Amino acid sequence: MIETFQRSLPNGTTLSCRTSGKPGQPLMVFLHGFPEAAFIWDELLDYFADPAHGGYRCVAPNLRGFEKSSSPTEVAEYKAHLLIQDIQQLVATESADGTMAALVAHDWGGAFAWGYANAFPEQVGKLVIINSPHPGTFTRELRNSAAQQQASAYMHFLARPDAEALLAADDFKRMWPFFTLMKAGSDGFGWLTEEVKQRYREVWSAGLTGACNLYRVTPMKPPLPGQTVDGIPVLPRERFTVNVPTFVFWALDDAALLPGLLEGLEEYVPKLEVKKVPNATHWIVHEQPQLVAREIEAFLQRS
Repeated sequence: MIETFQRSLPNGTTLSCRTSGKPGQPLMVFLHGFPEAAFIWDELLDYFADPAHGGYRCVAPNLRGFEKSSSPTEVAEYKAHLLIQDIQQLVATESADGTMAALVAHDWGGAFAWGYANAFPEQVGKLVIINSPHPGTFTRELRNSAAQQQASAYMHFLARPDAEALLAADDFKRMWPFFTLMKAGSDGFGWLTEEVKQRYREVWSAGLTGACNLYRVTPMKPPLPGQTVDGIPVLPRERFTVNVPTFVFWALDDAALLPGLLEGLEEYVPKLEVKKVPNATHWIVHEQPQLVAREIEAFLQRS
C-alpha cells in the first residue's frame, strides 16, 4: 500500500514522498526525472516492499521543484549538489545508519544518483540507472557527437525564460508529445491513459518552473548554432568515477539519449552491468514496469 508524507529537511527543503514497506527494513530510494513525479514508481514501491521480493522500505521523493516539494524560483537553487543534499538528508531520516540498500533512478533522477554514488559511495549499496546518461559519457557525446547534439537540442527550449508558460498552455499541449513522439509511430504504447494523464495534470498544475530550472542551471547542453563546445565543462575523472555495483537499464528506442552514451561507460564504472532493451523507449518504467522490477530484483540478488 502506497502512503504519502511530507519531510522537512535540515537544509530547509520539504520533500513530498511516496512510500511502501515497513520502516526499519533495508532502504530502497527511487528518483524520478522530467516531466514526471514520484508516482511513476508506485508499482515498484509495492513490488519491493513485498516480503516475497525483499521486504524493503521503499521511498520515492518528489524532487525539489516537483509536485508538492519545495520549489524555489531561483535557478541557482537547482544545482546538482543541492538536490543530492536533499536526498542525503532524506535518507538520514529513513535509515538508522544513513545508507541505502539500493538507489534506483531515471532521467534527471539518474543525474543526481550518479553524483550521489560518486560523492558518497559508502552510503549506496547498489545503484540502478534507467536511461540516464553518465556525466562522463554525456559530456563526451555532447562535445563530439552531432547525433547526440541534435537529440539533446530540446534542452534549450526547456531552458527558455517562457518555457513553463508555453508548456502549460492549452492543457499542456506541448507536454504530451514528450511521451507519444519518443518513437516514430508510437501512441504511448498504451500506458498513457486518461487516468495517467490526469495524474500528470495534477503534478504539472503545481508548477513547472522548478522542472525547467534543471535545464536552465545545467551547463551540459549542446552548443547552440554558432556556438562552440567550449561551454560544456570537462571535469576531472575523479568527479565521474562510481565505485558502486551498478546496473544500467537502457531502452534502445530512446530518441533523446542515444546508445552511444553507453560506449566506454565501464571506464568510469568498473562494477558495471548493462541491460539493453529493444522495443522500449525512455518511458520504460511506464511501459514495462514488471520487466524493470524483475531485472532490478535479479541484480539485487546477485552478490
